[in-house]
This record gives sequence, structure tokens and C-alpha cells, in this order.
Amino acid sequence: MNNHSVRFAVDLAIHEGKFDEFQELAHRMIAVTDKEPGALSYDWCLSSDRSRCRILETYADANAVLAHLAGPAVQEFVPKMLAMSSLSRFEVYGDPGPEASRMLSGFGAEIFELWQGLGR
Repeated sequence: MNNHSVRFAVDLAIHEGKFDEFQELAHRMIAVTDKEPGALSYDWCLSSDRSRCRILETYADANAVLAHLAGPAVQEFVPKMLAMSSLSRFEVYGDPGPEASRMLSGFGAEIFELWQGLGR
């Protein structure tokens, strides 16, 4: 992780009987995030019983984080996603900047700023 990139780890518990809807929404969220400037990765990982999902996201910098937070993946689709799943954990790694930090904290995110590393 370079000194500017920001990563998210989001854990969701999918409500019983909602997997098909959740899966369709995931495809839509991935499609819109793919068009966002600075969205470097947006990977959805699923438990073997399809009851839990972990989203691993990487953004180039704080501006890319703000673009994501202002875009349809968050503004339009996150409320729908939270109607069919529950947020179990939300961690942010790196410096998303003050505005995004406030927004992310409002979602319940815990922010871990870069302390040490190679910075590549």
C-alpha cells in the first residue's frame, strides 16, 4: 500500500433468503464502481455457506474515496444492500482525508491510518 492509497474491508451477514437479491445488487455495485476514477480494486468474497460476504476495496487516494462515497454504489445501492444484509465490520486502512473520515465514521467504520511500511 503506498502512502496515498486507501483500503476498505467490509463484512456483511446476508439475511436468510436474500442471497439472490444480494447477488444481483453486488453485480450492479461492481459495475458502477468499475467506472469510478481511482477505484483500483473492488473484490467481493463469499463464505462457503453464502451467508457472509467480505468486500475488499482499494482506492488510489482520498479523492477516489470521496468519488466512491458520492457515487451510486454508496448513495443508491448501500441502503438497498443494508435492507438485505447486516454490517458486521467496516475497517478502513490509510488516510481517507477529513471529509471522507467523517462520512465513513458515520457508517460505523474504524479507521487505521498508515503507521509504518514500505509505501509501495
